[in-house]
Amino acid sequence: MRALILAAGRGSRLRPLTDVVPKPLVEVNGTMLCAWQLAALKRAGISEVVMNTAHLADAFEDLPKKLKPSGFDVKISREGDTDADALESLGGIVKALDLLAPNGSDEPFLVLAADVVHNFDLVRLLARADDIARGKIDAHIVGVPNPDFHAAGDMTILADGRIEPGCGPHTYACLMIAAPRIFRGLPVKRAKLFPWLWEFARAGRATGEVFTGFWDNVGSPVELQRLRENREALRWAQY
Repeated sequence: MRALILAAGRGSRLRPLTDVVPKPLVEVNGTMLCAWQLAALKRAGISEVVMNTAHLADAFEDLPKKLKPSGFDVKISREGDTDADALESLGGIVKALDLLAPNGSDEPFLVLAADVVHNFDLVRLLARADDIARGKIDAHIVGVPNPDFHAAGDMTILADGRIEPGCGPHTYACLMIAAPRIFRGLPVKRAKLFPWLWEFARAGRATGEVFTGFWDNVGSPVELQRLRENREALRWAQY
């Protein structure tokens, strides 16, 4: 199985730091911010990784070589050279689709955000791969209790996995497994995953689960400093 780590954004709330360093490569006590996702993938047995890039894209070009000794096979889906070229989450998936599902493969793949840190066990997503491959559902996402920066939430995830889109107690955790088939034929253009994916949820084709463990979206200097002071969290970035 393959995974896409979304890494093309500017990280404007972390400026001026992200004017010279791409947000996924910002160091946290000597560890790249994207290391939490890499470590989670390795624990789940996934080594084939695609990263989409745009803002300061040149900084990622050596990353496949650097990560190879750690067992990763990394490919870059370059969308351009600046944040203005970034295609957002849906557009980034569509552009990278041939790398994620080569030769028309219908094997599900993971989609993760490079600026999210967590100790979620991605094996829980892999457990939904069979339902997706058999056509029972098209995607499965993870939600978390609403963080302070997004108090209104994105949805309500019910106990049976059904998703009710709209303001609710849960926020999308930027962790997903999906079928290539739902992205095929879409235009390669700047587009966000939501609200597009909500149509699948309303049709019962996208399900979800709630995670209440360690999770954070590192978007501001305050959140970055909080992560640097969290020694326990740093343990989950080791791959």
